[in-house]
Amino acid sequence: MFRNLLTSQLAAFAMIAATPSSQPDRMTAIATPEQANAIALGTGSMPGATTAESWHSQYGSVFARNVVYSTLTPFLADPAIATGSAVIVAPGGGFRTLSIENEGWQVAQALNEWGVSAFVLKYRLNQTPADLQEFASLPPPRPATDPGEKARPVLDQRMASIGPMIEDADAAFALIRANAEAWGVDPDRIGMIGFSAGAALTMATAITSESAEPAFLADIYGPLGALDVPAEKPPLFIALAADDPLFNTTDFGIVTSWKDAGAPVEFHYYEQGGHGFGMYQKETTSTGWFDAFADWLVMHGFARPLD
Repeated sequence: MFRNLLTSQLAAFAMIAATPSSQPDRMTAIATPEQANAIALGTGSMPGATTAESWHSQYGSVFARNVVYSTLTPFLADPAIATGSAVIVAPGGGFRTLSIENEGWQVAQALNEWGVSAFVLKYRLNQTPADLQEFASLPPPRPATDPGEKARPVLDQRMASIGPMIEDADAAFALIRANAEAWGVDPDRIGMIGFSAGAALTMATAITSESAEPAFLADIYGPLGALDVPAEKPPLFIALAADDPLFNTTDFGIVTSWKDAGAPVEFHYYEQGGHGFGMYQKETTSTGWFDAFADWLVMHGFARPLD
């Protein structure tokens, strides 16, 4: 079931970003930023990769592309307020780019304020043209298919393409647990949050991994079709805007799946916000998703209330 769900959405995940109109949408090449704290996950290179990693700016934020080797960047909570909980943060971008600032670093920094350590996962990506303008001219993503439409055979091949990304997520969980004492993390209180394609990766990891065992999950404007619930039944937080162009048809089956399994689930369906709102400040109620998520973490005992 999950294979059909995910493969039917992969073609739709890409670089739609519902951002403030004042921000330039033109992609501009930038130098690779300093990532002194990034830790290599040791999962090897992206199979068949020949194009080197590159970075660009867009919408007032920065993006990574053609990631060949995965890394994990720790953002540790202040020990004075740390709860012992941790979150792996998986940015989105259609498995061909990573919105690593808006859906990664800024999310991690915000989590730290609630006493939660965060680890931004720079997972391997499918290869795209080395030339930025050629990349920018790629066809836009198509809207999500009707939830009743069966996945086409060609999309089964796409499912195989995220195998390396799942390996990266598995390695991230293993690395945090191996360093749990040094980082002040409880190995049984590690969750995962993903955005768009990162949300697909989050759910794929929870469903297919034999070792990740996330303590909680967050699916932020990701796939919402029905799927099998992991045996450990982790609490699930979901946020989506009703005007999301990639999910304008969905049956919200994931909510039913969790409820029917007796697993905790919270779903926020915002009237406006588009796709890719992340940490962008917008004049829509979708901007409040992070505070709602933090309050949800507090309710489940993973975060501390703000003073």
